[in-house]
Amino acid sequence: MRPGVPVRPLTYSDKDLRKPCPTELSGTRLVIRVPATSANVGVGFDVMGLALDLVATFTFHLSDELCIYGSLPEFCSTNNLVWQSYLTACNMLDVSPRTLAIGIDSPLPMSGGLGSSSTCVVAGVVAAQLLSGRPFDRQLALNIATAIEGHPDNVAPAVYGGLTSSFVEAGTTYAAVLPVGENLRFVALAPPYEVRTEEARKALPAEVPLQTAVWQMGRCVAMSDALARGDAGLISKACHDKLHEPHRMLLIPDYDLLRTTSLQAGACAFVISGSGSTMLAITDGDERAQEVLMAANSAMPQLWTRILCGLPQGTTVCID
Repeated sequence: MRPGVPVRPLTYSDKDLRKPCPTELSGTRLVIRVPATSANVGVGFDVMGLALDLVATFTFHLSDELCIYGSLPEFCSTNNLVWQSYLTACNMLDVSPRTLAIGIDSPLPMSGGLGSSSTCVVAGVVAAQLLSGRPFDRQLALNIATAIEGHPDNVAPAVYGGLTSSFVEAGTTYAAVLPVGENLRFVALAPPYEVRTEEARKALPAEVPLQTAVWQMGRCVAMSDALARGDAGLISKACHDKLHEPHRMLLIPDYDLLRTTSLQAGACAFVISGSGSTMLAITDGDERAQEVLMAANSAMPQLWTRILCGLPQGTTVCID
């Protein structure tokens, strides 16, 4: 925490999470909306990412003391990722941080896999730009967010929207942005437990055979094209990962059940979203998506489920 920034301790119970911050919130309000994302999309490990139409909203007010509200109590502290990302971005932009009241309204599941950390990072970075008097520069925001996250697969679609393929070269993050077929639906299935990213990373082998690298490269390009055109048949053929999912599926106890259930109900592909535990069943159209959703809920009633679409726009800002 920056010296001199006072903090009001918060002790909200769950039923109090949507109450306004006790600090007086008058004056200009900055509203930043950041979409959920799914990284990897099967064969695009640490490269591909997809923006989804599930959006987290962050509000920023200037305040006389730091106040974070709307999140779970354990996240309403100086360790909050939005606040920490804001401070880091201010440091990278060489500007002095302001004392803020930060409101968080996020519909993303806590089990992980839909880019909840990336929404917080991007919101903090964009707030640092705008509250320092700068315009919203997506490229700069992506560079800073990537530096904070360590990789761009989630933050690139969060900033730009659509389907992205990204890489870092000499401190700059480059993202190719494609549309997502309007016919495609992504049935999100989040079990009531999480897979920690660190554990998911540890599950991966340090080296892969040459044949696996060739397998992945061909299917990654085909998968990008298929998602952009909404070609469910090609998605079904291209979406067979050999690099990370065979290792990470072992960390998700219900993976086999939900994969089998989803494919039998008509999904054209089934992938681990990010490092899990959320999974995505990809379908062609609303009717098939509903069938997959019903089958998954029947097989595992305690699931958090949503039918999602690709989102063409990324982060949006509003000042009122």
